[in-house]
Amino acid sequence: MKKIAASLFLFAILMATLACQQAKQPVTIDLKTPYSAVLLDNNQVYYGKLANAGSDYPELTDVYYIHSQMNPDTKAVSNILVPLGNELHSPDRMVLNAHHIILIEPVNPNSKVAQLIAEDKSKSH
Repeated sequence: MKKIAASLFLFAILMATLACQQAKQPVTIDLKTPYSAVLLDNNQVYYGKLANAGSDYPELTDVYYIHSQMNPDTKAVSNILVPLGNELHSPDRMVLNAHHIILIEPVNPNSKVAQLIAEDKSKSH
């Protein structure tokens, strides 16, 4: 009976070890769209051009995020797409810790976000 219990215990350790090794293998992500939406574990979503998506520290360039404003008179909330770089430290990119990424989605070129990014690009040229 002890040999069976010991064998089962060793089998469970072996399976757990294999599962951990498989989880650490790099992931290849090819979204096939110019822009991606990246949701972080603080519920902030950033839109940008994603590089090294399968690495521990993916990089997001040409970054945008949504800023919500409430009209104090009407209490209506409006959302605007803001380019990263207007902050005091003027960042030109974000290097993300992959452990804080909840999900990555492609931004459809026909989506409202893509349209707003294109409008912003046309204003800056």
